Amino acid sequence: MTTIALGLPQRRRDPAQAPPIDGRPDLAGLIDRFGRVARDLRVSVTETCSLRCTYCMPEQGLPAIARDELLTAPEIARLVGLAVRELGIREVRFTGGEPLMRADLGEIVGLSRQAAPDAELALTTNGIGLDKRLPALLAAGLDRVNISLDTVNPQHFARLTRRDRLDAVIAGIEAAHEAGIAPLKLNAVMMRETLADAPELLAWAVARDARLRFIEQMPLDADRAWAREHMVTAAELLAVLGERFGLVEAGRHDPSAPAEEWLVDGGPATVGIIASVTRSFCQACDRTRITAEGTVRSCLFGDDETDLRVLLRGGASDAELAERWRAAMWNKQAGHGISLPDFAPPSRSMGAIGG
Repeated sequence: MTTIALGLPQRRRDPAQAPPIDGRPDLAGLIDRFGRVARDLRVSVTETCSLRCTYCMPEQGLPAIARDELLTAPEIARLVGLAVRELGIREVRFTGGEPLMRADLGEIVGLSRQAAPDAELALTTNGIGLDKRLPALLAAGLDRVNISLDTVNPQHFARLTRRDRLDAVIAGIEAAHEAGIAPLKLNAVMMRETLADAPELLAWAVARDARLRFIEQMPLDADRAWAREHMVTAAELLAVLGERFGLVEAGRHDPSAPAEEWLVDGGPATVGIIASVTRSFCQACDRTRITAEGTVRSCLFGDDETDLRVLLRGGASDAELAERWRAAMWNKQAGHGISLPDFAPPSRSMGAIGG
């Protein structure tokens, strides 16, 4: 029998009981026990998606979250403003599921811009429908866009995503390019069935002045099919790309940035590789997450979640919300531990967490 990660939290901290904060220094930011400070906020706005990528979603999609359990646009904006104003967050990224599935995404962006006028607001999307909605999102205050594109081979795309929508994704990419969004980043998950497509995808991205980043597949698929021995490693991908391009390692432009960069044929074009499994960067992680239901999730691979939605709707002050958020992040785990014998994937798949 196939096990499906239903997208429901394994446990949710009782909002009446704060996580333990023994030993935490009296600092305003989101520091954890290992000295890391979160400055990058990921906000999932929905669990629904227009694709069914095999490394993320089950074929039937994730169970729907009741509408009244989703954070509203004003609630999201309040948490964004609080995070930037009180907790040291510098960049906010809206994710899903697929965020374009929220009809009120423009309102979410606009209210968040009002609440955090100086923060960088970004969007991670599969690009379907972006060409139609991008002008309004930019007018609302969106700064940057990352678009997922794993292959430009139509047959392979349809097989991987279980949807024949490559043309719609490319239309979204072209709209972002024409709007002058820079840098325009493309994200590609490295999969065994699309490894041979990687050089063509990189050439396609370079020709369009897009910054491509390959991502090692992580054990976050809802179907629980991930196996380390079957995944494509960064080293294997570099070998395949090196057959067509001259690659020179350029390192990371920021110590906390997940992507290692390589110059392509001497530059200025680059390709990034996010080797989450084989070259873990947990020790430099600077992310905090809010799920679509309003829980703080300190790590993709930690099932423990701290509920802010109940506090939000119960009349909690910004100071109370901030203190609960700080406590949740203080207890962040050291790393994902994928290489350890007792590693167990989280109960929620990527589609429910909001990568």
